[in-house]
Amino acid sequence: MRNKILLLITLVLSGVLMFVSSKYHTTFFMMDANKKNIVVKDSVNNKISELELEDYIVGVVASEMPASFNLEALKAQAVAARSYAIYKINNSRGEYDVVTDVSNQSYITIDEMKNKWGNDFNKYYDKVKKAVDSTKGEVLTYNGEVIEAFYFAMSNGYTEDAELVFKEDLDYLKSVKSSYDNESLKNFSVTKTFTKNDFCQKLNIECAKIEIKNIKRSSSNRINEITINDKVFKGTEVRKLLGLRSTDFEIKIDNLINITTKGYGHGVGLSQYGANGMANEGKNYQEILTYYYKNVKLNSI
Repeated sequence: MRNKILLLITLVLSGVLMFVSSKYHTTFFMMDANKKNIVVKDSVNNKISELELEDYIVGVVASEMPASFNLEALKAQAVAARSYAIYKINNSRGEYDVVTDVSNQSYITIDEMKNKWGNDFNKYYDKVKKAVDSTKGEVLTYNGEVIEAFYFAMSNGYTEDAELVFKEDLDYLKSVKSSYDNESLKNFSVTKTFTKNDFCQKLNIECAKIEIKNIKRSSSNRINEITINDKVFKGTEVRKLLGLRSTDFEIKIDNLINITTKGYGHGVGLSQYGANGMANEGKNYQEILTYYYKNVKLNSI
């Protein structure tokens, strides 16, 4: 009888361990080093291929962040890119996990890096590779789950709540001040000019008279909602239709229409230029990441 009881306890404990192990694998991706791959669709030729995860991250960092940036900023970018990739893998339902353009995160090959960097290839490749290798396997988690680590180029001085851009209320993607994103940066403020006909065509509005009213801004000063000729637009919709750099914009109407934006990108998560500013002031990549992503932990897969 005693042996039967011991056998039963052993079986129950084994089942619990298997459940915990299975849950852990799901949360933190694949623990077998030989299986740490990602399936990527090339957005140019539609070719689908399987890449080793860390090699993929090198290609992402090389594409997404200037290699001239501080090494600590590049490390932060590597962890964010890896976290985003694993989030996509964990939530993949199709033939591939990610595409190679900005609809997910950009990726370039070694040959494309050579074309991009020219004579500086060896210097910049080694620097990007160092950033990726020194953070190998590190991801950001929230409540035990790998996060959807959004990032973008440059804020208007503040990042944006995810809910206002992606309709997801995520506790780790809340607005924070990003003071290193300011007028001292090249192209922080950019003005784009439209003819009235072009402006109206792109927004699909009547053009006899252009009237703008009821501008509603978020706490980060980005436009949430704007009424143009009695048609209500989301700020994100105007940005997309007009090809603007951000949703922090001012419209001035004269013979032409001039729209001035501040910052570059959707504004959610890590600001790349902000991260570089923090790194140049002596902050390490862990400090950068835990500033832009709230209440997260760094874990290894």
